[in-house]
Amino acid sequence: MNEIVSRDKLLASTAVGRKLYQPYVAAKWGLKNHWYPALYSHELAEGSFGNMTICGVPILLRREDGIVHAIEDRCAHRGVKMSIKPHCFKKGTVTCWYHGFTYGLADGELKTIIAAPDDPLIGNLAIDTYPVSEKYGIIFVFIGDRDFTPTPPLEQDLPEPLARDYPYYAANLTDENVITLGIHRSGNANWRLACENGFDPGHVLIHWKSPLVYASNRAVALGSRPLSDKALRFYEEENGPKGVMNMTAPDENGDYHYERVFENKELGIKAKGTGGPTFSRTSMWLPGVLRVENFPMRGVSLYEWYVPATDKTYEYWEMMTFPYSSEEEKAEIIDRYENYLKNMVFHGFNDDDLWAREAMQPFYENDVGFDEEKLGSMDAVIVNWRKLVARHARGIQTPPKELGQTRGRR
Repeated sequence: MNEIVSRDKLLASTAVGRKLYQPYVAAKWGLKNHWYPALYSHELAEGSFGNMTICGVPILLRREDGIVHAIEDRCAHRGVKMSIKPHCFKKGTVTCWYHGFTYGLADGELKTIIAAPDDPLIGNLAIDTYPVSEKYGIIFVFIGDRDFTPTPPLEQDLPEPLARDYPYYAANLTDENVITLGIHRSGNANWRLACENGFDPGHVLIHWKSPLVYASNRAVALGSRPLSDKALRFYEEENGPKGVMNMTAPDENGDYHYERVFENKELGIKAKGTGGPTFSRTSMWLPGVLRVENFPMRGVSLYEWYVPATDKTYEYWEMMTFPYSSEEEKAEIIDRYENYLKNMVFHGFNDDDLWAREAMQPFYENDVGFDEEKLGSMDAVIVNWRKLVARHARGIQTPPKELGQTRGRR
């Protein structure tokens, strides 16, 4: 059931030991048996290859006849990445550039070896393949165990859609008549630090003098802290997305359950933006997806994925979902995005988050930070996110083969 926690429980939760969310601490390499974005659809043309690393797993993608296949980017023979110089001599296969080991894209089975077509390994050896779902302009790959069945629907790993009758409705990624535009790039921190920065209600001080604040006159507070028993909402339906939301927008009675701090008189500091309320709520969903409603403008949703690559890096996905009612309006949105919003939001604003996460990395490098951190009341949502992951993660990823631990084949 979806739950709103009591204020006493909310504040007390910051004092619990890490034993209540130990699986989260163990998830340095990410959560397995979940869906992750791999590439935007436009980044993989027909007949081309693409590659990336997700949860320490090297993935090779190929599009054939419009269908995207995902296969382990590691030849079973000598362990090299086939993406260095991938070959496709026959439809439905990929051939390693080094010794000619050739695998089926659909099943990963060794079909032939160029210079040894009678080798007994042929037909008796396979590398991993991964389920793919291409929706919403994104290619998603399911990173998981071979015996994890059935594969859950992609939508269980996306934020729960906002209802159309919600007073502060913002476009959902899954809606019709929306356009989603974005980028992805590498971040130098563990994925957990990226998640915790993304929806941390106290961190907005780093955006104090952001160009976006000056350009749009947005009322961006110096920080926020929970006030009532309605400050956090958990989403934990059995077959639905799992997430936690900061209830920073007013409720149906017009009441706020977070105090948005715009001034600290002791330090003589004030927030820069003076515009009206933004009605933005932030929420974080497994396996590491942020949604910010009504940002960077009313009716628009910002989505961010923090995709684990290694234990020290992640792929940072940033995208905005806009509603539109005509092709002319759609063209105007694209123009505004390309010439203003992409740079102002993803770089002028989100670059602050990139370096903040990187600054935390040394403290949490060996998980020491989880013992030494001193969390306060405004950090309640972070602790409850950790506990949510501990309750609902479908699996904790283990280190890759290169570090001496063999994973089970998918």
